[in-house]
Amino acid sequence: MAAAYFDHNATSPVDPRVRAAMLPWLGERHGNPSSAHRFGQAAREAVEEARSRVAALLGAAPPEILFTASGTEANNAVVFSAARAAGFRGHLVISALEHPSVWAAAEVAAAAGMEVTTLAPGAGGVVDAARVAAALTPETRLVCLMLASNELGTLQPVAEAARACRERGVPILTDAVQAVGKVPVDVGELGADYLTLGAHKFYGPLGAAALWVRGGAELAPLLVGGSQERRRRAGTENVAAVAGLGEAARLAAAELPERGRRLAALRDRFERGVGALADARVHCAGSPRLPNTSHVAFDGASAEALMIRLDLAGFAVSTGAACASGKVEPSAALLAMGLPVEEALTSIRVSLGPGNTEEEVDRLLEVLAREVAELRRLAGAPR
Repeated sequence: MAAAYFDHNATSPVDPRVRAAMLPWLGERHGNPSSAHRFGQAAREAVEEARSRVAALLGAAPPEILFTASGTEANNAVVFSAARAAGFRGHLVISALEHPSVWAAAEVAAAAGMEVTTLAPGAGGVVDAARVAAALTPETRLVCLMLASNELGTLQPVAEAARACRERGVPILTDAVQAVGKVPVDVGELGADYLTLGAHKFYGPLGAAALWVRGGAELAPLLVGGSQERRRRAGTENVAAVAGLGEAARLAAAELPERGRRLAALRDRFERGVGALADARVHCAGSPRLPNTSHVAFDGASAEALMIRLDLAGFAVSTGAACASGKVEPSAALLAMGLPVEEALTSIRVSLGPGNTEEEVDRLLEVLAREVAELRRLAGAPR
């Protein structure tokens, strides 16, 4: 029986139409987009067409889009630009849900002298926008609030937080890597100053991402050298990957409503099945969430062991745990939400994509019931 992939929040398979858009630039078509001859001009046209498609998906202007190699690079660029502009003094506000590319950059800034305030989400996995506003000081240089949690799938109140930041003259970055291509994202409605996205989260290629910078917002380049990307990101553009990102953006703009309906139906089918299992809880079910993401705890069943057993049975899921120095640690985001360590260590994430089917969901539920019961038996826990 074919393996079933339920880890689309980690990375998604490349859509065949995206692959087709990339292939010419991996073979017969070539050229440096900065070159003046016809080969370079053709490459430049491909890059600018992709820029226009990404801008259209976000409701942005094409000159506001900068291409990067990853969401990590884009997030780093904004955090370090703000920190350097302040001489590594002043204050940063981040949420406890942020991707490591944000909180690790904040840790570097803190080690250099900046103050960092980390805001925990409530029990529903959502950071209160009023707490963001209350955390602002005259020394705040940047606020970082992701649009959708990669672990929990919860949507954060970025628009409300951005209004408070704008009133105080504080720029705000929203990491929308998990949101773009899954829910509608309009930069005008959000009101943020910076937004990041990554192609491989919505059926585009690895190695292509974008940073949206509101007109007038400051951004010192993280990478320096050439004059690419309006002198805000040096380095020759990866034309094939950028073309893939552009096609993924075009497809998302055209297909997003239907994608969302179908994925939400599959997620709800999965969660109804989970509800029939003993001592299983869906986290944040009452909060606004991505349509494809479900985060579940199974009392008495190690998430790491369950993930391995599911993999052996042909199902790819993920845990909220990170392994460091041979020791499994509970997810910091889950602990910040108020979950006890024991529950955090029994939680898995199931993230769906267009290729998943009802039959796959039903098979996953059958195997989950069997493997959870076996792990509880081995651990001596109640079934």
